[in-house]
Parts: sequence; structure tokens; C-alpha cells
Amino acid sequence: MIKEITSLTNQTIKDIRALHMRKTREETQQFLAEGLKIIIDALDQGFSPQILVYGKDADRHPLLTRAIDQTLKARGQVLEVTREILEKISRKDNPQMVIAVFAQHIKTLSDINLRDNDVWVALEQVRDPGNLGTIIRTADAAGIGGVILIGDCVDPFSVETVRATMGSIFSLPIVKCTQAEFIADRARWTGSIVGTLLTATHDHRSAPYQRPTLILMGTEQSGLSTEVAAICDTHVKIPMRGRADSLNLSIATGIMIYAATE
Repeated sequence: MIKEITSLTNQTIKDIRALHMRKTREETQQFLAEGLKIIIDALDQGFSPQILVYGKDADRHPLLTRAIDQTLKARGQVLEVTREILEKISRKDNPQMVIAVFAQHIKTLSDINLRDNDVWVALEQVRDPGNLGTIIRTADAAGIGGVILIGDCVDPFSVETVRATMGSIFSLPIVKCTQAEFIADRARWTGSIVGTLLTATHDHRSAPYQRPTLILMGTEQSGLSTEVAAICDTHVKIPMRGRADSLNLSIATGIMIYAATE
């Protein structure tokens, strides 16, 4: 039931390696997750790998045994491979000894249920995978409802983004929508829609975070678009007290999330 593979020309290995490309991820609706911790987090949230790959030299830890058993139980493939193959799959000289392929789980705006959690964050055209992954992890840590991606955003299922989430990619909903769809859905948010703008006069701590609350964040380069900024109830800014005139997007979003959930 466990298949041993030693050749880089194996078609399944080629298919797994191709998941580094966004086009392949979109076509297959699959993505890569690296490391036993993230894979166990996925299992704990009810997601089983479609393919589980582990190194021949991997320590047969009880958690690895659990991952193998649950993958096989879900009728997934389990592959035992050489270190060279792991390096090629991960594109790293010091790869994780366990890598898995999962099905993507993207939600739509109509899937949002504000009765489950009434604080969400929406990101417009976020481009950096590390920032997005960190924001997803922060949103999970703060216990908010989920993350909405508006417009042309970085792929939440890229290897870099998934790695930065530290497993939180499996813990909360990720919603994708166009700008037009997002604006049309505005009536859902009967509480406060709070957006960050450099021209705002309100301090982020003084905003009326009435539930259900939606926090809107734009890009580091240009902020929120005029169209999305226009649907906000309140515009705020985070004060800069030192020489730096801006914050990293993931840091700024974390500050806003915790301000809204205090």
C-alpha cells in the first residue's frame, strides 16, 4: 500500500513538483504543504492528504504513522522516496522529511456565516506571499472569522504562503472575490466597515468596532482603491511615532485585528 519511488522521472513526482506553479495549482485545485506539523494540523481540522510523501530516512515518529494511516484510510497515495526526490519537490537543500498534497478549499462570499464569527479581515490586492501567510496565521490566532481576498491577490496556496501560515491555512475560511462582487456584498456588514488610509484622521484605537466588523486593508504601495475605500464607515490610521513612515502589511493588519477584537 506504500509505494517506494527512487526515480525523478516518475510521473507522480513530476506532477507533485509542478504544484510550485500557480497555473498547475489552479488547474488541479491542489497544493503542497511541507512538514509533519502542518500535516498533522490539517488532519486535526479534518483534511486528509491526497498524496503523502516521506523520506526513506525519516524517523517513524508516531505522528508520521498517524499521517500515513489516515492518508491510506482516505484512499490517498503514500510514497516513500529518496532524499534527492524530497529536495527536488521542496526546491530546498535541507527539505522537510514529510510533504503532502492537499485539495484546495476556497470559499465564496455567500459561504460567510456571520453567526459563526462576526469579525473578518479583507485584503485588497495583497501581493506578498509571506505577508498573506502571516496575516492568515494572525487571523487564526486572534480567533476571527476568516480572510477575504479581493481582486488580483497572491495565491493563498503557494508554497511560500502555506509555509508562512504555519498550518493556519487549514483552520479558517479563505474567501476569494472580485472587487465588484465585494462591493455588491456590502449590505451584509451591518456593523462597522473600518478601512486604513494614510489620509485618515481617526486613530485606529478610536474606531467604532461595532459587530459584525470588517477590517479592510490595501497594499503597502497604494493602500485601498478609491472604490473599496468608499464603502467604509470609518477610515483610520495607525500612528507612526518614530522615523519610519509605514508598517509592513502583516504587522499593520495584526494591529487592526487585535484592535477590533479587544
